[in-house]
Amino acid sequence: MASSSGTKKAGGPPPRTQSTKMSRAQTMFVDVQNEDGPAIDSELVPSSLAAIAPILRVANEIEKDNPRVAYLCRFHAFEKAHRMDPSSSGRGVRQFKTYLLHKLEKEEEETKPRLARNDPKEIMAYYQNFYNGKIKEGQYAKKPEEMAKILQIASVLYDVLKTVVPPEKVDDQTHRYAEDVQRKREQYEHYNILPLNAVGAKAAIMELPEIKAALRALRNVQNLSMPSVTTNAPHDLPEERNKLDILDWLSSVFGFQKGNVANQREHLILLLANMDVRKRDLADYTELRGSTVPKLMDKIFKNYWSWCNYLRCEQNTRTPPGSDKQQIQLIYIGLYLLIWGEASNIRFMPECICYIFHKMAEYVYGILFGNVRPVTGDTYHGSQTAAPDEETFLRTVITPIYQVLRKEAKRNNGGKASHSRWRNYDDLNEYFWSKKCLSLKWPTGLKEEFSVHSDVVSPAHETPNRVPAGKSKPKTNFVEARTFWHLYRSFDRMWIFFIMAFQAMVIVAWTPDGSPAALFDEDVFRSVLTIFITQAFLNLLQAALDIVLSFNAWWSLKITQILRYLLKFAVAAAWAVILPICYASSVQNPTGVVKFFSNLTENWQNQGSLYNYAVAIYLIPNILAALLFFLPQLRRIMERSNSHVVTPFMWWAQPKLYVGRGLHEGMFQLLKYTLFWIMLLICKLAFSYYVEVICSYP
Repeated sequence: MASSSGTKKAGGPPPRTQSTKMSRAQTMFVDVQNEDGPAIDSELVPSSLAAIAPILRVANEIEKDNPRVAYLCRFHAFEKAHRMDPSSSGRGVRQFKTYLLHKLEKEEEETKPRLARNDPKEIMAYYQNFYNGKIKEGQYAKKPEEMAKILQIASVLYDVLKTVVPPEKVDDQTHRYAEDVQRKREQYEHYNILPLNAVGAKAAIMELPEIKAALRALRNVQNLSMPSVTTNAPHDLPEERNKLDILDWLSSVFGFQKGNVANQREHLILLLANMDVRKRDLADYTELRGSTVPKLMDKIFKNYWSWCNYLRCEQNTRTPPGSDKQQIQLIYIGLYLLIWGEASNIRFMPECICYIFHKMAEYVYGILFGNVRPVTGDTYHGSQTAAPDEETFLRTVITPIYQVLRKEAKRNNGGKASHSRWRNYDDLNEYFWSKKCLSLKWPTGLKEEFSVHSDVVSPAHETPNRVPAGKSKPKTNFVEARTFWHLYRSFDRMWIFFIMAFQAMVIVAWTPDGSPAALFDEDVFRSVLTIFITQAFLNLLQAALDIVLSFNAWWSLKITQILRYLLKFAVAAAWAVILPICYASSVQNPTGVVKFFSNLTENWQNQGSLYNYAVAIYLIPNILAALLFFLPQLRRIMERSNSHVVTPFMWWAQPKLYVGRGLHEGMFQLLKYTLFWIMLLICKLAFSYYVEVICSYP
């Protein structure tokens, strides 16, 4: 950066000499940009240098007013870009830096200070004039959006000023102006719907009684100690401290980002206002109804409460007797929204969000009703004695989990690796379906124990576009095996029904008259009952496929899940043996293989009905399943129950998973569904019998 004597500032880029050469592509890049003019500087910024775009926009805004200060802003942007990417390895960075350097060399010669003798005094004088002319005098005459833009320019100018002027030479007046700009920026911040910090005449939406009631409830911070270390200079003013609310307190304890707090504050106010205003008389409207906050809790914490019930752990949304119930409930709601707001990709892991909230709500309860001290407590921040900054939550909670997701995403080798060799969000989320997640040390366990459990690789040892080395952890519950046997395994009930129906139709068609009425003949009916032997063998095939196709996931399954697979196979194999033996005992004048099985049961009494009894016992589970199918309310209760009597029964009926429990239609919908398929299958079987079976025989 040139001073009045034309020398360069220490630490800046080296001066260009005649020996410095540009490539042909870089020269063409510069020529094209010079044709379009300086107004597009900020539009040329590569995505990796997006942070310098606001500086270049400010330079374009003030160039007509003071070209020298605009030059200083561009030089500051160049230095910042050089620090961000010294080797110019990013896409388009080298060309952009070459273009900007060429522009700076030209402006260094063409621009001269106007307000002072050198650059430090020039920018300091311009900053003070800018404040007096456009902020101090124009704040009451300009629109809020215009003031927001002016204050943004003033903030960038002050950042540039601090790099040009040595700290000891910045006068007190400039410091006071900068502090006032910072205070006013909070009043003119961009907002979505609610201008909570706007000055002057209030917007019409802020005069709605439901908005006022929600805002009043959120600003109830009685008995909440607002740590002084988290309140900056503006908040030290009494009128500013009165604007602090529950979300500010949560941010002071856990360290959430300022933008996230602002977004979730508006979100929560609108949720409360919209829910509270329904079916309410607006004549006397000062406070929220007592049922509004509990109803909102029911909606927000529905999955969390279900998760706690599934893990059989105590919920951390409790409110002790004698406390301000509404305030405590709003703290829990605000905490969940703040967690969700900064969760990023962790939002695809809803039970992980439940785990994070469970631990943080426990810490909040300890602060309010226990002996845990905010900021310096041992439960959350460990030995940390300083106040949490805006990135504390991201750094201590989200980043360790995200590193696991990042590493697993790299294992797919750009989509070329087999699905069974890497885990997705669902696989990692299932870690939080078991109680072992509650044993992690909070929050250090996320970085140490959970990362070790997930075999995470440190980013320092990773290389771009390369699968991390080391043995990967297995997937959970299900590993896709690409085989045509999935056509049978996934639709086993459909295949079993069609095969059994075809067998029954062939048996009836081979009777002397070939009429469906022959089914009522005793011998024909006994022959038709052989379809259950076929079903037993098909069930055995299905149980075998369950074991074979899920074998890659056995290393991560619980012992109870493995035992279920083995017992299912053993029972299916037993019925595949018992039913043929019992049927052979009921056949008169047996021959071949049937005679062999008949000899095994020749001493049994009442042999004719033995197979009927076996079939009846074999069908008991199917009968119970059919009854439960028409009682969806009972099935829903049983699937969500933690009873020691119901749990083993449901364990045998289906795998114990968190997702998909209790998702059943109502009785009327099931009745319509069943009648539709009964009519459809009757028509299909009648057509198949008369056209495909009967007509196929000579």
